[in-house]
Amino acid sequence: MLRLLLPLLFCLLPAHSQTTIQDTWPAPDRIVAIGDVHGDYPQFFTLLEQTGLVDNKGRWKGGKTHLVQVGDVPDRGPDTRKIMDLLMRLEKQAAKAGGRVHSLIGNHEAMNVYGDLRYVIPEEYASFRDGNSERVRDFFYEQHVEELKKNPPPEGLPAFDHAYRKQWDEKYPLGYFEHRVAFGPKGAYGKWIRENNAIVKIGDSLFLHGGISPKYAAQSLAGINAAVRAELDDFSKLESGVATDEEGPLWYRGLAQGPEAELAAHVDAVLKNLGAARIVIAHTPTAGTVIPRFGAKVLAIDVGLSKAYGSRLACLVIEKGRPYTLHRGVRIDLPADEAGLPGYLKRAAALDPQPSPLESLLRQFAASAAR
Repeated sequence: MLRLLLPLLFCLLPAHSQTTIQDTWPAPDRIVAIGDVHGDYPQFFTLLEQTGLVDNKGRWKGGKTHLVQVGDVPDRGPDTRKIMDLLMRLEKQAAKAGGRVHSLIGNHEAMNVYGDLRYVIPEEYASFRDGNSERVRDFFYEQHVEELKKNPPPEGLPAFDHAYRKQWDEKYPLGYFEHRVAFGPKGAYGKWIRENNAIVKIGDSLFLHGGISPKYAAQSLAGINAAVRAELDDFSKLESGVATDEEGPLWYRGLAQGPEAELAAHVDAVLKNLGAARIVIAHTPTAGTVIPRFGAKVLAIDVGLSKAYGSRLACLVIEKGRPYTLHRGVRIDLPADEAGLPGYLKRAAALDPQPSPLESLLRQFAASAAR
């Protein structure tokens, strides 16, 4: 039994190593950026097919295109593992073709690494289950009991009866421990996430999960990426760190929700500091399609792709420097200002199954215009 568990236990040990990872690229002819996936493989795969990045067998056919998945693959849906496996395969295939796949660290990638599992659903744990899972769980239960006996809690030892074991098993379903190992520093997904970036610059576009707040406006790409990776490599650095900061690049929602008039100067300062023309963000779901803000200097692309958020189907494409939305497979040019937004939304809404989730936003525009 110990021989069976040694690989598991080894994968849980910390691996303190930091390497410099490229975070800036010249502009390719085409960039495809996809927002939060949240465990919905069919929706993600549909977008990859609609954008011409994969064939029907999931093989890269995007040539020199750069695919940017801006984080939040895990949680809320059953296919986290399947999606990460696909992205890892596509990374190698795209590189051989002269393209690139950028899988960015979102707050949910970070949470799965450092053990905040609030949003992991049972089906995700089940995907890690194998023929040894019951024995593995029995081993950890025995370790748990021994530890409590050595260090009894103030209220005394529990009964360790059938009811107690049942409750413990519910807390740690089959596949749980394999899941934790896989996201550990030597596990396949934990190692991969720790080697990814939180923010990249491709041509004149910045891509990150949450956004850049005033607190981090003067930071460099390399500084942000190094800080996030260091904290995910050494959890003692998480407290008061970048990866868990609500104003940090994995969590900040101001660029998606904050008043544009109040934040316009901040957006301009960030773009100037990092030499960019636009910031592409996810994390905060839109009404159902790509939404431009701050005169299209900020593009919000968490459209609610996964079933957990309504199965909306849209992503951002930047072709020869020109951004547009691919909404349910149809190209819609992004408006340059707020005046063009109602027309843009009407075009997108007409493509949706009715009633479109964009109708509420259109009603807001109509009410505002009537005042």
